[in-house]
Amino acid sequence: MELIKRRPVFVGITGGSASGKTTFIKKLSEKFNTNQICVISQDHYYKPISEQKLDENGEVNFDLPEAIDFNRLLKDVKSLQKGEKVELVEYTFNNPKKFPKKLTWMPTPIIIIEGLFIFHHPKVAKIFDLKLFIEAKEEIKLNRRLARDFAERAMTKDQILYQWNNHVKPSYDKYLLPYREDVDMIIMNNTHFENSLNIIVNHFNTYLI
Repeated sequence: MELIKRRPVFVGITGGSASGKTTFIKKLSEKFNTNQICVISQDHYYKPISEQKLDENGEVNFDLPEAIDFNRLLKDVKSLQKGEKVELVEYTFNNPKKFPKKLTWMPTPIIIIEGLFIFHHPKVAKIFDLKLFIEAKEEIKLNRRLARDFAERAMTKDQILYQWNNHVKPSYDKYLLPYREDVDMIIMNNTHFENSLNIIVNHFNTYLI
């Protein structure tokens, strides 16, 4: 395997649940070839459900930094830095209707790491050359979360609202919001993000010269 000639550029993208991170990153990735950009999602580093913390009502709380195996994430980042590919299994959030796929990430000049707690974890936060925060109004995020979790995670409305009020919103306030003003760019995504996307695409192209 040919090693990367220079250190890859690391880009961190965070934002509240259902702020539109996945859609933004998908559109961003479509502007580049697979040998130019690699996207790593924090979601695939959730610890087994047996290791997750329970709230006061005995419900699993996935919206905590402790839910993520950051040691493994950092290990995989180092592998990519050395020009080695990374393989792992997709995390499906215990959806019985979804069969987990095997994922392979190849070293590229630009490596995006996205997730809720990537700026909160000190060792991960130090990696980034560029930090982006995707934001939307709370009502919009909640409506998106309702639609997504019902369709993709086989959850009921009551389950989704319970998680939102008891896990998602408190976690956003404690583990994301404090870092919002320290990023390089805030991308508002209430209705669209095309202008911000174009700015980031142009900036990424400077990394590839």
